[in-house]
Amino acid sequence: MNQFLDNCWDYNGGASEERMGKALRDGYRQRAFVMTKIDGRTKKSARSKSKNRCGDCRPTASICCNFTRSFGWRNPDRVFAAGGGMEAAVEAQKAGKIRYIGFTGHKSPDIHLKMLETADAHKFHFDSVQMPLNVMDAHYNSFGKKVCRSSEEGDRRVGNEADGAGIILRSKTVEPVECLHYAMSLPTSVVITGCDSVTLVEQAVSRRKVLALSETQVATLLAKTKAAAQNGEFEGYKMTTDFDGTTHNPQWLG
Repeated sequence: MNQFLDNCWDYNGGASEERMGKALRDGYRQRAFVMTKIDGRTKKSARSKSKNRCGDCRPTASICCNFTRSFGWRNPDRVFAAGGGMEAAVEAQKAGKIRYIGFTGHKSPDIHLKMLETADAHKFHFDSVQMPLNVMDAHYNSFGKKVCRSSEEGDRRVGNEADGAGIILRSKTVEPVECLHYAMSLPTSVVITGCDSVTLVEQAVSRRKVLALSETQVATLLAKTKAAAQNGEFEGYKMTTDFDGTTHNPQWLG
């Protein structure tokens, strides 16, 4: 069974990619779909983030997905312009270093829609679109309603932040497993869950074959979280800069 593994060039100062690369040796690389992310509005800046720490990502070794992490949210047109970050991604794809190109972000669904509109204007098709999908998002500035449920996105949707980086659990309205069940019931190809503890890994593995929740079950979960979700308090990635690496390090964008 293939595993979908999410990463990013700056997680733990690059150590996360290096650790993944080591863990995927001795044949495991063939069984993993590796995704990592880069920043950079310019070609030079984007290329500087891609160090191939995750191991052999050639399509012949295994399917590899490279996401451009919201590097265009301030100015998507700059990414697609001559000398922009997209040139670095496309060149890497043509060279066989990566197989797919997508983008991700967590600030606002409107930013996602703008990125998709800009890509369409440049006749570029993103292979994947990653976004936070959870029981709180459904009530406030919702990625699920604005982006995930867009029929045009087909099967390229990837969900993350099922429990809002653990913040949603502080609301005392839902349990971890309920958060995972809800996210897995949405129209996505993949739901990324945390793996920073044995407990989380075991939880994810045990729930990998969860059937879609019924409309009644979904309604029950949304009713439980509605009041707490109204002002985005438990979605820190939307409401604060705590999760915004490029805001704290603008030099990464180039």
